[in-house]
Amino acid sequence: MNGQADADGGHDGKRAGRGRLREWGRRAAVAHGPERHTLLLIGKCTLAATLAWFTASDLLHAQSPAFAPFSAVLIMNVTVYQSIAQSLRYVAAVVTGVAVQAALGFLAGPDLLTFVLVAAIALTIGQWRALGAQRSQVATAAFFAFSTYVSATSNTERATQLGQIVLLVLIGCSLGLLVNVVLVPPLRYRSAEHGIRALAGALESLLADMGPAMRDGEFAEEHARHWRSQSGHAQALVNQARSGLQTAEESVPFNPRRLLPQHRGRTSFANYRAVLDALERAAYQLASLTRSLERWREEERDDAYRQFLRCYGTFLGSLEEIVRVLAQLDETHLREQARQLCELAEDMQEQRRTVTEQAESDGLPLGDPTRPYGVLVIEATRLTEEFQYTCDVLQTHVQG
Repeated sequence: MNGQADADGGHDGKRAGRGRLREWGRRAAVAHGPERHTLLLIGKCTLAATLAWFTASDLLHAQSPAFAPFSAVLIMNVTVYQSIAQSLRYVAAVVTGVAVQAALGFLAGPDLLTFVLVAAIALTIGQWRALGAQRSQVATAAFFAFSTYVSATSNTERATQLGQIVLLVLIGCSLGLLVNVVLVPPLRYRSAEHGIRALAGALESLLADMGPAMRDGEFAEEHARHWRSQSGHAQALVNQARSGLQTAEESVPFNPRRLLPQHRGRTSFANYRAVLDALERAAYQLASLTRSLERWREEERDDAYRQFLRCYGTFLGSLEEIVRVLAQLDETHLREQARQLCELAEDMQEQRRTVTEQAESDGLPLGDPTRPYGVLVIEATRLTEEFQYTCDVLQTHVQG
Protein backbone atom coordinates (compact mmCIF):
# COMPACT_ATOMS: atom_id res chain seq x y z
CA MET A 1 0.00 0.00 0.00
CA ASN A 2 2.74 2.44 0.96
CA GLY A 3 4.61 1.66 -2.26
CA GLN A 4 1.48 2.33 -4.33
CA ALA A 5 0.86 5.59 -2.46
CA ASP A 6 4.43 6.69 -3.05
CA ALA A 7 4.11 5.85 -6.75
CA ASP A 8 0.84 7.80 -7.02
CA GLY A 9 2.42 10.71 -5.20
CA GLY A 10 5.38 10.64 -7.57
CA HIS A 11 3.08 10.66 -10.62
CA ASP A 12 1.07 13.55 -9.14
CA GLY A 13 4.29 15.47 -8.55
CA LYS A 14 5.43 14.91 -12.14
CA ARG A 15 2.03 16.01 -13.49
CA ALA A 16 2.14 19.11 -11.30
CA GLY A 17 5.67 19.85 -12.49
CA ARG A 18 4.65 19.48 -16.14
CA GLY A 19 1.64 21.70 -15.48
CA ARG A 20 3.81 24.43 -13.98
CA LEU A 21 6.22 24.16 -16.91
CA ARG A 22 3.34 24.49 -19.43
CA GLU A 23 1.98 27.49 -17.55
CA TRP A 24 5.43 29.09 -17.52
CA GLY A 25 5.72 28.52 -21.27
CA ARG A 26 2.24 29.95 -21.86
CA ARG A 27 3.08 33.13 -19.97
CA ALA A 28 6.34 33.45 -21.88
CA ALA A 29 4.48 33.13 -25.18
CA VAL A 30 1.62 35.56 -24.57
CA ALA A 31 2.94 38.27 -22.24
CA HIS A 32 5.90 40.63 -21.92
CA GLY A 33 6.68 39.43 -18.43
CA PRO A 34 9.64 37.99 -16.52
CA GLU A 35 9.26 34.62 -18.28
CA ARG A 36 9.79 36.12 -21.71
CA HIS A 37 12.66 38.28 -20.46
CA THR A 38 14.30 35.15 -18.99
CA LEU A 39 14.04 33.29 -22.31
CA LEU A 40 15.42 36.28 -24.16
CA LEU A 41 18.37 36.56 -21.78
CA ILE A 42 19.13 32.84 -22.12
CA GLY A 43 19.03 33.10 -25.92
CA LYS A 44 21.30 36.15 -25.96
CA CYS A 45 23.79 34.51 -23.58
CA THR A 46 23.84 31.36 -25.73
CA LEU A 47 24.47 33.34 -28.91
CA ALA A 48 27.18 35.51 -27.31
CA ALA A 49 28.93 32.48 -25.77
CA THR A 50 28.85 30.59 -29.09
CA LEU A 51 30.30 33.51 -31.02
CA ALA A 52 33.00 34.00 -28.40
CA TRP A 53 33.95 30.30 -28.40
CA PHE A 54 34.10 30.20 -32.21
CA THR A 55 36.33 33.29 -32.29
CA ALA A 56 38.67 32.06 -29.55
CA SER A 57 38.85 28.40 -30.52
CA ASP A 58 38.37 28.20 -34.27
CA LEU A 59 39.81 31.55 -35.40
CA LEU A 60 42.51 32.31 -32.81
CA HIS A 61 43.25 28.71 -31.75
CA ALA A 62 43.73 29.93 -28.17
CA GLN A 63 45.00 27.51 -25.54
CA SER A 64 42.30 28.59 -23.06
CA PRO A 65 39.34 29.55 -25.28
CA ALA A 66 36.82 29.23 -22.42
CA PHE A 67 37.82 32.67 -21.15
CA ALA A 68 35.96 34.29 -24.06
CA PRO A 69 32.49 32.68 -23.66
CA PHE A 70 32.76 32.94 -19.87
CA SER A 71 33.36 36.68 -20.18
CA ALA A 72 30.55 37.12 -22.72
CA VAL A 73 28.01 35.50 -20.39
CA LEU A 74 29.32 37.14 -17.23
CA ILE A 75 28.72 40.70 -18.43
CA MET A 76 25.33 39.98 -20.02
CA ASN A 77 22.79 41.97 -18.00
CA VAL A 78 19.17 42.97 -18.32
CA THR A 79 20.11 46.51 -19.39
CA VAL A 80 22.78 47.72 -21.79
CA TYR A 81 23.94 50.28 -19.21
CA GLN A 82 24.62 47.57 -16.63
CA SER A 83 26.37 45.40 -19.23
CA ILE A 84 28.76 48.23 -20.05
CA ALA A 85 29.36 49.06 -16.39
CA GLN A 86 30.00 45.42 -15.46
CA SER A 87 32.25 44.81 -18.46
CA LEU A 88 34.45 47.78 -17.56
CA ARG A 89 34.78 46.56 -13.97
CA TYR A 90 35.39 42.99 -15.10
CA VAL A 91 38.11 43.95 -17.58
CA ALA A 92 39.75 46.14 -14.94
CA ALA A 93 39.68 43.26 -12.43
CA VAL A 94 41.13 40.74 -14.91
CA VAL A 95 43.88 43.07 -16.13
CA THR A 96 44.81 43.87 -12.53
CA GLY A 97 44.96 40.19 -11.55
CA VAL A 98 47.05 39.25 -14.59
CA ALA A 99 49.35 42.23 -14.02
CA VAL A 100 49.95 41.25 -10.39
CA GLN A 101 50.86 37.71 -11.39
CA ALA A 102 53.04 38.83 -14.29
CA ALA A 103 55.01 41.29 -12.16
CA LEU A 104 55.67 38.83 -9.33
CA GLY A 105 56.14 35.85 -11.63
CA PHE A 106 58.85 37.43 -13.75
CA LEU A 107 60.54 38.89 -10.66
CA ALA A 108 60.41 35.89 -8.30
CA GLY A 109 59.73 32.88 -10.51
CA PRO A 110 56.97 30.24 -10.51
CA ASP A 111 57.34 28.86 -6.98
CA LEU A 112 55.05 28.49 -3.97
CA LEU A 113 56.19 31.69 -2.27
CA THR A 114 55.32 33.64 -5.41
CA PHE A 115 51.83 32.16 -5.38
CA VAL A 116 51.39 33.21 -1.74
CA LEU A 117 52.35 36.78 -2.61
CA VAL A 118 50.11 36.78 -5.71
CA ALA A 119 47.15 35.52 -3.68
CA ALA A 120 47.69 38.01 -0.85
CA ILE A 121 48.04 41.03 -3.14
CA ALA A 122 45.18 40.02 -5.48
CA LEU A 123 42.80 39.38 -2.59
CA THR A 124 43.75 42.72 -1.05
CA ILE A 125 43.08 44.59 -4.29
CA GLY A 126 39.83 42.62 -4.54
CA GLN A 127 38.52 44.57 -1.54
CA TRP A 128 38.40 47.74 -3.67
CA ARG A 129 34.75 48.78 -3.74
CA ALA A 130 35.06 50.53 -7.10
CA LEU A 131 35.13 47.10 -8.78
CA GLY A 132 31.69 46.31 -7.37
CA ALA A 133 30.45 42.79 -8.00
CA GLN A 134 33.59 41.99 -10.03
CA ARG A 135 35.99 42.35 -7.09
CA SER A 136 36.46 38.59 -6.74
CA GLN A 137 37.63 38.40 -10.37
CA VAL A 138 40.97 39.98 -9.45
CA ALA A 139 42.03 36.89 -7.49
CA THR A 140 40.37 34.53 -9.99
CA ALA A 141 42.27 36.05 -12.90
CA ALA A 142 45.53 36.00 -10.92
CA PHE A 143 45.13 32.29 -10.11
CA PHE A 144 44.37 31.35 -13.72
CA ALA A 145 47.28 33.49 -14.88
CA PHE A 146 49.60 31.77 -12.41
CA SER A 147 48.50 28.35 -13.69
CA THR A 148 49.15 29.45 -17.27
CA TYR A 149 52.49 30.95 -16.27
CA VAL A 150 53.67 27.75 -14.59
CA SER A 151 52.70 25.55 -17.55
CA ALA A 152 54.64 27.67 -20.07
CA THR A 153 58.24 26.71 -20.89
CA SER A 154 59.80 30.08 -21.72
CA ASN A 155 59.39 33.72 -20.77
CA THR A 156 58.24 34.55 -24.29
CA GLU A 157 55.54 31.90 -24.15
CA ARG A 158 54.54 33.05 -20.67
CA ALA A 159 54.14 36.66 -21.79
CA THR A 160 52.18 35.53 -24.84
CA GLN A 161 49.80 33.37 -22.80
CA LEU A 162 49.17 36.09 -20.20
CA GLY A 163 48.44 38.60 -22.96
CA GLN A 164 46.12 36.09 -24.58
CA ILE A 165 44.04 35.87 -21.39
CA VAL A 166 43.43 39.63 -21.52
CA LEU A 167 42.67 39.46 -25.25
CA LEU A 168 40.12 36.66 -24.78
CA VAL A 169 38.39 38.61 -22.01
CA LEU A 170 38.20 41.69 -24.24
CA ILE A 171 36.80 39.58 -27.11
CA GLY A 172 34.20 37.97 -24.86
CA CYS A 173 33.08 41.29 -23.35
CA SER A 174 32.92 42.95 -26.77
CA LEU A 175 30.79 40.18 -28.28
CA GLY A 176 28.55 40.10 -25.22
CA LEU A 177 27.95 43.85 -25.47
CA LEU A 178 27.39 43.63 -29.23
CA VAL A 179 24.73 40.93 -28.85
CA ASN A 180 23.05 42.77 -25.99
CA VAL A 181 22.88 46.03 -27.96
CA VAL A 182 21.80 44.55 -31.29
CA LEU A 183 19.44 41.78 -30.20
CA VAL A 184 16.26 43.33 -28.73
CA PRO A 185 17.71 45.38 -25.86
CA PRO A 186 14.70 45.88 -23.56
CA LEU A 187 13.35 49.26 -22.57
CA ARG A 188 11.94 48.43 -19.16
CA TYR A 189 9.25 51.09 -18.88
CA ARG A 190 6.91 48.52 -17.37
CA SER A 191 9.32 47.86 -14.50
CA ALA A 192 8.59 51.32 -13.14
CA GLU A 193 4.84 50.84 -13.52
CA HIS A 194 4.80 47.36 -11.97
CA GLY A 195 6.61 48.46 -8.81
CA ILE A 196 4.28 51.42 -8.29
CA ARG A 197 1.25 49.24 -9.01
CA ALA A 198 2.31 46.66 -6.42
CA LEU A 199 2.87 49.31 -3.75
CA ALA A 200 -0.38 51.10 -4.58
CA GLY A 201 -2.21 47.75 -4.54
CA ALA A 202 -0.95 47.02 -1.02
CA LEU A 203 -2.09 50.46 0.16
CA GLU A 204 -5.45 49.94 -1.55
CA SER A 205 -5.93 46.64 0.28
CA LEU A 206 -5.09 48.29 3.61
CA LEU A 207 -7.48 51.20 3.06
CA ALA A 208 -10.20 48.82 1.86
CA ASP A 209 -9.99 47.07 5.24
CA MET A 210 -9.72 50.18 7.39
CA GLY A 211 -12.40 52.38 5.81
CA PRO A 212 -15.51 50.20 6.31
CA ALA A 213 -14.43 49.12 9.81
CA MET A 214 -14.00 52.72 10.96
CA ARG A 215 -17.25 53.84 9.33
CA ASP A 216 -19.09 51.12 11.28
CA GLY A 217 -17.06 51.71 14.44
CA GLU A 218 -16.57 47.95 14.57
CA PHE A 219 -12.89 47.23 14.99
CA ALA A 220 -11.01 45.63 17.81
CA GLU A 221 -7.38 45.50 18.83
CA GLU A 222 -6.73 42.48 16.62
CA HIS A 223 -8.00 44.43 13.60
CA ALA A 224 -5.56 47.24 14.38
CA ARG A 225 -2.73 44.73 14.68
CA HIS A 226 -3.66 43.26 11.30
CA TRP A 227 -3.70 46.73 9.74
CA ARG A 228 -0.29 47.45 11.19
CA SER A 229 0.99 44.21 9.65
CA GLN A 230 -0.47 45.24 6.29
CA SER A 231 1.19 48.64 6.52
CA GLY A 232 4.50 46.90 7.23
CA HIS A 233 4.04 44.82 4.05
CA ALA A 234 3.39 48.00 2.06
CA GLN A 235 6.54 49.60 3.42
CA ALA A 236 8.53 46.50 2.43
CA LEU A 237 7.32 46.95 -1.17
CA VAL A 238 8.92 50.40 -1.36
CA ASN A 239 12.40 48.95 -1.97
CA GLN A 240 11.01 46.60 -4.60
CA ALA A 241 9.36 49.51 -6.39
CA ARG A 242 12.57 51.57 -6.24
CA SER A 243 14.52 48.65 -7.71
CA GLY A 244 12.06 48.41 -10.60
CA LEU A 245 12.30 52.16 -11.20
CA GLN A 246 16.10 52.00 -11.19
CA THR A 247 16.02 49.15 -13.72
CA ALA A 248 13.71 51.20 -15.94
CA GLU A 249 16.01 54.23 -15.75
CA GLU A 250 19.09 52.14 -16.53
CA SER A 251 17.42 50.56 -19.55
CA VAL A 252 17.52 53.86 -21.49
CA PRO A 253 21.21 54.94 -21.68
CA PHE A 254 23.15 53.44 -24.64
CA ASN A 255 19.99 51.67 -25.82
CA PRO A 256 19.43 52.24 -29.57
CA ARG A 257 15.70 51.51 -29.25
CA ARG A 258 15.22 54.83 -27.43
CA LEU A 259 15.75 56.53 -30.83
CA LEU A 260 12.72 54.83 -32.39
CA PRO A 261 9.72 57.14 -32.96
CA GLN A 262 7.45 55.30 -30.52
CA HIS A 263 9.96 55.73 -27.69
CA ARG A 264 10.94 59.35 -28.20
CA GLY A 265 9.90 61.58 -25.34
CA ARG A 266 9.65 58.62 -22.96
CA THR A 267 13.16 58.66 -21.58
CA SER A 268 12.44 60.43 -18.30
CA PHE A 269 11.06 58.76 -15.20
CA ALA A 270 10.83 61.89 -13.04
CA ASN A 271 7.05 61.61 -12.81
CA TYR A 272 7.20 57.97 -11.76
CA ARG A 273 9.76 58.90 -9.13
CA ALA A 274 7.51 61.67 -7.82
CA VAL A 275 4.58 59.26 -7.57
CA LEU A 276 6.73 56.66 -5.84
CA ASP A 277 8.08 59.22 -3.37
CA ALA A 278 4.53 60.27 -2.50
CA LEU A 279 3.37 56.66 -2.10
CA GLU A 280 6.37 55.92 0.12
CA ARG A 281 5.53 58.83 2.41
CA ALA A 282 1.87 57.80 2.41
CA ALA A 283 2.88 54.26 3.42
CA TYR A 284 4.84 55.56 6.39
CA GLN A 285 2.01 57.88 7.41
CA LEU A 286 -0.51 55.04 7.24
CA ALA A 287 1.89 53.01 9.40
CA SER A 288 1.85 55.81 11.97
CA LEU A 289 -1.94 55.89 11.82
CA THR A 290 -2.25 52.14 12.37
CA ARG A 291 0.13 52.32 15.35
CA SER A 292 -2.12 54.96 16.91
CA LEU A 293 -5.20 52.83 16.33
CA GLU A 294 -3.46 49.81 17.86
CA ARG A 295 -2.82 51.79 21.06
CA TRP A 296 -6.37 53.10 21.18
CA ARG A 297 -8.25 51.48 24.03
CA GLU A 298 -11.51 49.85 22.96
CA GLU A 299 -13.54 51.47 25.75
CA GLU A 300 -12.75 54.91 24.24
CA ARG A 301 -14.49 54.08 20.98
CA ASP A 302 -17.94 54.86 22.33
CA ASP A 303 -20.97 56.57 20.78
CA ALA A 304 -19.57 60.03 21.52
CA TYR A 305 -16.87 59.53 18.91
CA ARG A 306 -18.79 57.35 16.46
CA GLN A 307 -19.58 60.25 14.13
CA PHE A 308 -15.89 61.18 13.96
CA LEU A 309 -14.98 57.59 13.15
CA ARG A 310 -17.64 57.51 10.45
CA CYS A 311 -16.20 60.66 8.86
CA TYR A 312 -12.70 59.29 9.07
CA GLY A 313 -13.73 56.01 7.46
CA THR A 314 -15.32 57.95 4.59
CA PHE A 315 -12.10 59.95 4.21
CA LEU A 316 -10.08 56.73 4.00
CA GLY A 317 -12.52 55.53 1.36
CA SER A 318 -11.71 58.59 -0.76
CA LEU A 319 -8.01 57.75 -0.47
CA GLU A 320 -8.78 54.18 -1.51
CA GLU A 321 -10.35 55.43 -4.74
CA ILE A 322 -7.21 57.40 -5.59
CA VAL A 323 -4.90 54.51 -4.77
CA ARG A 324 -7.03 52.19 -6.89
CA VAL A 325 -6.31 54.34 -9.94
CA LEU A 326 -2.60 54.46 -9.09
CA ALA A 327 -2.60 50.67 -8.81
CA GLN A 328 -3.65 50.57 -12.50
CA LEU A 329 -1.20 53.22 -13.68
CA ASP A 330 -0.54 52.86 -17.41
CA GLU A 331 1.48 55.17 -19.65
CA THR A 332 -0.96 54.67 -22.52
CA HIS A 333 -3.97 55.80 -20.44
CA LEU A 334 -2.22 58.40 -18.31
CA ARG A 335 -4.18 61.39 -19.60
CA GLU A 336 -7.51 59.83 -18.68
CA GLN A 337 -6.17 58.57 -15.36
CA ALA A 338 -4.77 62.01 -14.47
CA ARG A 339 -8.15 63.62 -15.10
CA GLN A 340 -9.85 60.98 -12.96
CA LEU A 341 -7.33 61.50 -10.17
CA CYS A 342 -7.96 65.25 -10.12
CA GLU A 343 -11.69 64.64 -9.70
CA LEU A 344 -11.05 62.15 -6.90
CA ALA A 345 -8.64 64.59 -5.23
CA GLU A 346 -11.44 67.17 -4.93
CA ASP A 347 -13.60 64.64 -3.07
CA MET A 348 -10.62 63.74 -0.85
CA GLN A 349 -10.12 67.39 0.10
CA GLU A 350 -13.79 67.71 0.98
CA GLN A 351 -13.72 64.57 3.15
CA ARG A 352 -10.58 65.80 4.92
CA ARG A 353 -12.30 69.10 5.79
CA THR A 354 -15.26 67.14 7.11
CA VAL A 355 -12.95 65.16 9.40
CA THR A 356 -11.44 68.36 10.83
CA GLU A 357 -14.81 70.04 11.28
CA GLN A 358 -16.25 66.96 12.97
CA ALA A 359 -13.32 66.76 15.39
CA GLU A 360 -13.81 70.41 16.34
CA SER A 361 -17.58 69.98 16.61
CA ASP A 362 -17.20 66.99 18.95
CA GLY A 363 -14.64 68.84 21.06
CA LEU A 364 -12.15 65.98 20.78
CA PRO A 365 -8.93 66.22 22.84
CA LEU A 366 -6.67 66.84 19.84
CA GLY A 367 -3.81 68.10 22.01
CA ASP A 368 -3.72 65.05 24.30
CA PRO A 369 -0.70 62.95 23.22
CA THR A 370 -2.16 59.87 24.94
CA ARG A 371 -5.25 59.95 22.71
CA PRO A 372 -5.24 59.19 18.98
CA TYR A 373 -7.49 62.00 17.73
CA GLY A 374 -4.77 64.57 17.14
CA VAL A 375 -2.64 62.04 15.28
CA LEU A 376 -5.59 60.99 13.13
CA VAL A 377 -6.34 64.58 12.11
CA ILE A 378 -2.67 65.34 11.42
CA GLU A 379 -2.21 62.19 9.35
CA ALA A 380 -5.37 62.98 7.39
CA THR A 381 -3.86 66.36 6.47
CA ARG A 382 -0.51 64.84 5.51
CA LEU A 383 -2.05 62.05 3.46
CA THR A 384 -4.20 64.59 1.64
CA GLU A 385 -1.16 66.70 0.81
CA GLU A 386 0.76 63.71 -0.54
CA PHE A 387 -2.01 62.41 -2.78
CA GLN A 388 -2.88 65.92 -3.97
CA TYR A 389 0.76 66.41 -4.93
CA THR A 390 0.76 63.11 -6.81
CA CYS A 391 -2.35 64.07 -8.75
CA ASP A 392 -0.85 67.49 -9.59
CA VAL A 393 2.41 65.92 -10.84
CA LEU A 394 0.61 63.56 -13.20
CA GLN A 395 -1.70 66.30 -14.43
CA THR A 396 1.27 68.58 -15.17
CA HIS A 397 2.95 65.70 -17.05
CA VAL A 398 0.03 65.00 -19.36
CA GLN A 399 -0.47 68.70 -20.07
CA GLY A 400 2.97 68.87 -21.47
